[in-house]
Amino acid sequence: MEDLSSGVITAKDWCWWVLFRLSLSAPMWRRRSSTSHSKDSITFALDLFLDLLYFATEIVSLLINGLIFWCFPGGHAWGKYCWENRSSFSTIPGSRGLPFVGSIGLMSGLAHRHLNKEARRLKAERLMAFSVGESRVVVTSHPDVAKEILNSPTFVDREAKESAYKLMFHRSIGFAPYGVYWRTLRKIAAGHLFSPKQITACQPVRSEIASQMVSEIRKMNKNKKEVCVRDVLKPAALNNIMWMVFGRRYVIGSNERKQELEELHELLQEGYELLGKLDWSDHLPILSSFDLQGIRSRCNTLVPKVNHFVDRIVREQRQTSCEDSDDDIRSFIDVLFSLQKREKELSDSDINAILWEMVFRGADTVGVLMEWAMARMVLHPEIQEKAQEELDRVVGRSRAVDGTDVKKLVYIQAVVKETLRLHPPGPLLSWARLSTCDTIIDGHHVPAGTTGMVNMWAISQDRQVWDEPMLFRPERFVHGGGDESEVISIMGSDLRLAPFGSGRRSCPGKTLGISSVEFWIATLLHEYKWVPAANVDLSENLRLTCEMDNPLIVNVRSRPRPRN
Repeated sequence: MEDLSSGVITAKDWCWWVLFRLSLSAPMWRRRSSTSHSKDSITFALDLFLDLLYFATEIVSLLINGLIFWCFPGGHAWGKYCWENRSSFSTIPGSRGLPFVGSIGLMSGLAHRHLNKEARRLKAERLMAFSVGESRVVVTSHPDVAKEILNSPTFVDREAKESAYKLMFHRSIGFAPYGVYWRTLRKIAAGHLFSPKQITACQPVRSEIASQMVSEIRKMNKNKKEVCVRDVLKPAALNNIMWMVFGRRYVIGSNERKQELEELHELLQEGYELLGKLDWSDHLPILSSFDLQGIRSRCNTLVPKVNHFVDRIVREQRQTSCEDSDDDIRSFIDVLFSLQKREKELSDSDINAILWEMVFRGADTVGVLMEWAMARMVLHPEIQEKAQEELDRVVGRSRAVDGTDVKKLVYIQAVVKETLRLHPPGPLLSWARLSTCDTIIDGHHVPAGTTGMVNMWAISQDRQVWDEPMLFRPERFVHGGGDESEVISIMGSDLRLAPFGSGRRSCPGKTLGISSVEFWIATLLHEYKWVPAANVDLSENLRLTCEMDNPLIVNVRSRPRPRN
């Protein structure tokens, strides 16, 4: 409860006060009831009426305050801030939503589409304010304002999600509060885990996974006509990240360590479900003592399982660690062991949290993006054919694609960029940012403690930003093939397309992720022709990432190799 000396009385304070008054008055009502025959009935009725009127007045006062707050632009949380700080009305246009709960409905389901629709209705694409319970939020669908938010020295913190803290993410790069510890993690990520040397050293891992995918698809194609692409891509992405992070090697379709993989898959799916949910208690303090959605209990069940799984692998790896080896191919865990031994900056629990986040984030995003890309190849056979012509020209048909080929595959790179534009895995950049102090965004005052969001999906649909935005046209990213081709970068410098974010909180593993996706897409297109087995459904399902709602089902045909 907040200090009442500050003059700020929260809804929670009011509820406790009403309950306190009711508890004090209950004995008085019972006493009056027992002596009502000896007292004047009119006096008794009058006293009872006055007590009830008092309580009704307090409740009505609370409701009136809620309605007053709701009338402000942006709704309840913005109105409450202006009222309590005696500040002027917010100049940011915004959706009021409903009293008390605000626009909590905008954040359910396909939130990126709901927010875009509401911003367009209010003509507030540049900056829109809204409330999610007691939380103030601003969202932009404009690249210039997005750059202000993402590159601002103010929006450097993360929302304090209870599920993230319970799942250890407050000790990892994604959710760690901005400060010395977070800067240490970022330095480790940039200088060691995701350095160009480490990414290059991991190429043999990516090549092995690519060979496994090709073999598994060939096996599936022999046994049945249809191939569920997700059944190949997601295990491949998971195997790849486990190999790079823990040095743990799996084979797609093999029974080796099958039980461990199934356990890991269950842990990840439950984590994605929990972290992707909007937890009401994060935004409505009055519900913080309850667990209406069951998120807290599910987290309490999941966390010991995650700790046990990670601890077991870490213990095994410590016994066989190659931290003192001169071998360039080192897993992330070996790098962290080496740093822990030399610099003493990381505890064992820190290492566990960092490694779990790497697996958690790396396993999902790559598989989701690849499925979207392959869906587009199936939907647009002329683009698939053009990509395969480039592969035949650069790689030829006598050998497989290798890591050095990707830099020359300009059209394949453009296909991946166009997929990221139309189907960003994190349409709202996954995790929003929190302002640490008052600031000015797009000429509007934004107070400390405000959540800032960028609707990257909406920017990608904007006709003022993109020529024919609804068309899948990779040529726009090929030099000379489109007006945007010479200036667009996907690494965060140009906010027209920044699927991995920008600024201090951008995704540290973006280069590694893109390298994997480009190489694997090139391999799959080089080996097979992809045709639809049924209608390709581009419906979305937004959890932590935005994936295809229905798995992609295809027929594949081996592309013939030249005869010797």
